[in-house]
Amino acid sequence: MFRPSALAKAALLTVLAAPVPAGADATYWTTPTLLKDFFRASKRVGYVKLITTQHAAALQARLGYVPRQAEHVIFVARTGDHIDGYAIVHDEQGQHEPITFGIKLGPDGRVERTEVMVYREGHGEEIREARFRKQFVGRGPGEPLRFEHEIDAISGATISSKSATLAVERALAVLAVARAEGPLKVAPTAQTARTP
Repeated sequence: MFRPSALAKAALLTVLAAPVPAGADATYWTTPTLLKDFFRASKRVGYVKLITTQHAAALQARLGYVPRQAEHVIFVARTGDHIDGYAIVHDEQGQHEPITFGIKLGPDGRVERTEVMVYREGHGEEIREARFRKQFVGRGPGEPLRFEHEIDAISGATISSKSATLAVERALAVLAVARAEGPLKVAPTAQTARTP
């Protein structure tokens, strides 16, 4: 009869008790659930699109590069004629895989909240912690937002920390360009979420 040795038992217990790193596609928010949470009091949430090629010069001026994304969807929350805020959902490259971020911006274009929606990397998931994400709150367009200057990285999650910083910086720039160049003067083109 086979009887595992004490060493084999200890090794098996160690493997079973080890923390499981973030796996592929750890989904924390879908776009509809995040929008409902971001804009609980809003009567409707629609969207506008910013086409990258049509605004390449303005994006280049704000970011120092033109994003590869063909278009950027900007969600617009409204109650009557009042804009309650904006949200941008996009991917930023992590070490090996993209990380999906949701950024809520106030009517003034300042960051109100950031969330990691989908995390696909094996390490660095600590960027989901409130202590890291709160560094972005209150940041506005045109203000410095430099990784390891205004934004502190999390030890062991340096690349993911940088990805989060780039995602917020891009969201601020996209919204600023959309507001300055007019796409948001047009009413949102579709209703995507409604609060009860």
